[in-house]
Amino acid sequence: MRVVIQRSKKAEVAIEGMVVGAISKGLVLLVGINEEDTQEDVDYLVGKITKMRIFEDENEKMNLAITDVAGEILSISQFTLFADTKKGNRPSFIKSARPEQAIPLYEAFNQGLKDMGISVATGEFGADMQVSLINDGPVTIIIDSQSK
Repeated sequence: MRVVIQRSKKAEVAIEGMVVGAISKGLVLLVGINEEDTQEDVDYLVGKITKMRIFEDENEKMNLAITDVAGEILSISQFTLFADTKKGNRPSFIKSARPEQAIPLYEAFNQGLKDMGISVATGEFGADMQVSLINDGPVTIIIDSQSK
């Protein structure tokens, strides 16, 4: 699994002009699932993301985790994170997991975050979504469970 983490002041996701998920202070997660991913990858990323100290403390040092600041998460499925651009000009998404594998892992990932006491908003898997956010910092981090 590959996740792009963006610290945000607020964010929302819309489908066909209707907002379906929104958060205030927290993280926007763009979540890509690879054909080789398993529940082990989900568990690793849930643990890593919820403990990652990327929010500022009273000394303006990135020293606090999302649970320390009562932050929220906007989780967006993003199969294009596994785009292969080596050949030609059209990306290939052959390494992205098929929906029958990806949907249960994506749902388990979101449930794992909720089980840590975090409020999680989502878009809709496979939908054409428009994501708006105010990136705070900006802070953007990429994490890949295969690189642990």
